[in-house]
Parts: sequence; C-alpha cells; structure tokens
Amino acid sequence: MDNLPAYTRAQLALRNGQDKPEVWIAYRGVIYDVTQSKLWKSGKHYEHWAGQDLTDELRDAPHTEMVLEKFKAIGVLTN
Repeated sequence: MDNLPAYTRAQLALRNGQDKPEVWIAYRGVIYDVTQSKLWKSGKHYEHWAGQDLTDELRDAPHTEMVLEKFKAIGVLTN
C-alpha cells in the first residue's frame, strides 16, 4: 500500500458516481474503486454514499470489512 497515490477528501468526494464516472469509497485510510459494482452503480449503496470515508459506517453494515477485498485499492486518503 506504500506505493499507492494519495488523495484528499475533496478528491475522493468528486468520485461519488455523479460528478465523475468513477465511484470510490474509503475505509481505514485506503481508497477502493467500486465503479464496477452493481451495488454502487448510482454512487449509493443502501444508505451509504460514495465519495466518502465509510470507516465509521461499516460498523452498522450486515457484512464485514472482508467485502472490500474484492475491490481494487487505488489510493490512500490524506487529511
């Protein structure tokens, strides 16, 4: 993960499925590309919105963080 590019929260926010064609989410400082997921097609997955850090929200999800393993890590989130 050390060689992944860094992105700001503002750059992440643009990848919400509406402003740009990419759909990205962040979890524990890692940014994942979920563009190809049918569940994130519109930039929304149930009550979760793309373009955000979902670290705190995943606690309430019916699945574990292992679900992110099927997505490509494409960057790290900077403050």
